[in-house]
Amino acid sequence: MGPDFERESRHGGRVAGVDEAGRGPLAGPVVAAAVVFPAGVPASLRPLLDDSKKLSAPARQAAFNALQLCGQAEISVAAASVDEIARLNILHASLLAMRRAVLRLPNPPDFVLVDGNQAPRLPCPVECCVGGDASSLSIAAASIVAKVVRDRVMARLAVRYPAYGWLANAGYGTAAHRAALHRVGPCRHHRAAFGTVRMLRSVARAAEAD
Repeated sequence: MGPDFERESRHGGRVAGVDEAGRGPLAGPVVAAAVVFPAGVPASLRPLLDDSKKLSAPARQAAFNALQLCGQAEISVAAASVDEIARLNILHASLLAMRRAVLRLPNPPDFVLVDGNQAPRLPCPVECCVGGDASSLSIAAASIVAKVVRDRVMARLAVRYPAYGWLANAGYGTAAHRAALHRVGPCRHHRAAFGTVRMLRSVARAAEAD
């Protein structure tokens, strides 16, 4: 069973699905998307929508294109920067990106469905849905939009910082990415408190103190 529109229909009105991409990587922003289907999800679109993690890159792109072209989806995207992640921590930065995405919708929603177990602060009722990207079509759509947009951001950054292989790994801590960090060190788009980046910065501080 894939995602459906049951939660949205139960609440009625304008219901936004919200999800984020990029909580785990060593580099880059966290990106969130909000999607509203004011008149329901077109039948032609339903088979394309699922948890973005279950879709191949071509399938995600096809779903993203269909969402953009269908004319029946209201979509907004927002992000929280590496500096905001460092200042707030990744959880609160993700919630901030979600809040921004909802507030950027062209029309305010009556209700929001958020993937996960913690909700951003919003001026309307919110329901947290653990595994919502696999059960709600609106959240699934948001997960696809957030993932595609974030991958595009990392692809653009990869042109300026080719050593880290971001075109292939989107900033996640693959073996190749970690090896590049050991070889050339982190850049300003790396998250200082994350994994190998934190370890290398700690080593550098220790060396400076000697």
